[in-house]
Amino acid sequence: MAKDFTTREENYSQWYNDIVQRADLAENSSVRGCMVIKPYGYALWEKMRDVLDKMFKDTGHSNAYFPLFIPKSFFSREAKHVDGFAKECAVVTHYRLKNDPETNTVVVDPAAKLDEELIVRPTSETIIWDSYKNWIQSYRDLPILINQWANVVRWEMRTRLFLRTAEFLWQEGHTAHATSDEAIQEAEQMMNVYADFAENYMAVPVLRGVKSPNERFAGAIETYCIEALMQDGKALQAGTSHFLGQNFAKAFDVKFLDKDNTLQYVWATSWGVSTRLIGALIMSHSDDNGLVLPPKLAPIQVVIIPIYKNEEQLALISETALKIKAELQAKGVSVKFDDRDQYRPGWKFNEYEFKGVPVRLALGPRDLEQGTIEVTRRDTLEKNVMQIADISEKVYHLLDAIQSNLYNKAVDYRAEMTSVANTWEEFCDLIENKGGFVYAHWDGTDETEVAIKEKTKATIRVIPMDDNCEEGNCIYSGKPSKRRVAFARAY
Repeated sequence: MAKDFTTREENYSQWYNDIVQRADLAENSSVRGCMVIKPYGYALWEKMRDVLDKMFKDTGHSNAYFPLFIPKSFFSREAKHVDGFAKECAVVTHYRLKNDPETNTVVVDPAAKLDEELIVRPTSETIIWDSYKNWIQSYRDLPILINQWANVVRWEMRTRLFLRTAEFLWQEGHTAHATSDEAIQEAEQMMNVYADFAENYMAVPVLRGVKSPNERFAGAIETYCIEALMQDGKALQAGTSHFLGQNFAKAFDVKFLDKDNTLQYVWATSWGVSTRLIGALIMSHSDDNGLVLPPKLAPIQVVIIPIYKNEEQLALISETALKIKAELQAKGVSVKFDDRDQYRPGWKFNEYEFKGVPVRLALGPRDLEQGTIEVTRRDTLEKNVMQIADISEKVYHLLDAIQSNLYNKAVDYRAEMTSVANTWEEFCDLIENKGGFVYAHWDGTDETEVAIKEKTKATIRVIPMDDNCEEGNCIYSGKPSKRRVAFARAY
């Protein structure tokens, strides 16, 4: 491990920043609060995007694109929505610059003031429902199942690469339905799609459920969510899906004629995940040697590094290495053969270990003579010598083993960091000294939820959707409670 790399125990926040920057995932830009996603980080996002895009299309959704700019008047139509985003909006007021000859600087041209100010997209419900008004007349036009891949701007004051930036990349689904039941089914379905992606691709176990009224999306009737637990014991909201009821349909007067020829308002959902998932991936699996990536999402799943002294040895090694590469690629594995001569093998070992490449193969002249190859797995750093003859098959199965190991390790950690509290004192002690998810009774009131947050910095991360209700008394107020909810401190 490099001497200038911070460990998790020394400073978890700095450890995270070190990984993001030294693994070449992203860096801060000259625009305050914004980031530059570097090629390796963007390749990781592309892998995520491609998997999710297929999952969306497999559930009947299509991609579209809507404007970056939203008329300010649109936001005033849904009161809760504008209240939820007002403090984060970037506003465009003018459309032209000019040179000021007196100061020799570029200034805003006061004559170019917009008739109506424009909001830079923080989310797209308003602009999309303005379009849906023109698309929907009859029940035959429903459902509309649209997803958009885009960037959004939320003017955050305290930012952190991937986790919270003023501009970030995401997808946002916006659907329109003829009935409430259809819309609720859609919102729940997309929560489950996100959970499937998190667990089976990211190898991150998640809790599923709904948010408390205080934590709901602005303008939603119900917010479904998935919550993950990071290695520092804090929770991370990894994805949300919202049942919007008829709020936006009424705000934009979107009606349809039903089968009985009666005019009805449409029912709506919206749902999204963002580049925040990269932050979740880093904090779920990485260690004090750098980034650890699950094979299913790693931009490079296998790297082959030749060890040689001269060009003749490199030529012989390359012949075998390229054959192994072709065999693995035929199995759908992404492979890099790093034969750059400006870096020594040891430097390459450290580089790919830090970047979290799941499997490293090292091949030298002696290996060729013996028909063997050195195999190192990133998750455990175990090294083994295997036969070249069937290496592609073994590596293919090893990638599955690494994927499963990362998930099982994360599941075990979450189990270890999940507690039950029956008293206020016990709750405070667990939140302060252990962290993780704490299941406790809550009386269902906003006042109690706010008080608990103010005193402990813990919030209700999820209200479980299962039917395992358990009568009890709220840990804070002592009032009756019908079930436990999951509390945690969170990002």
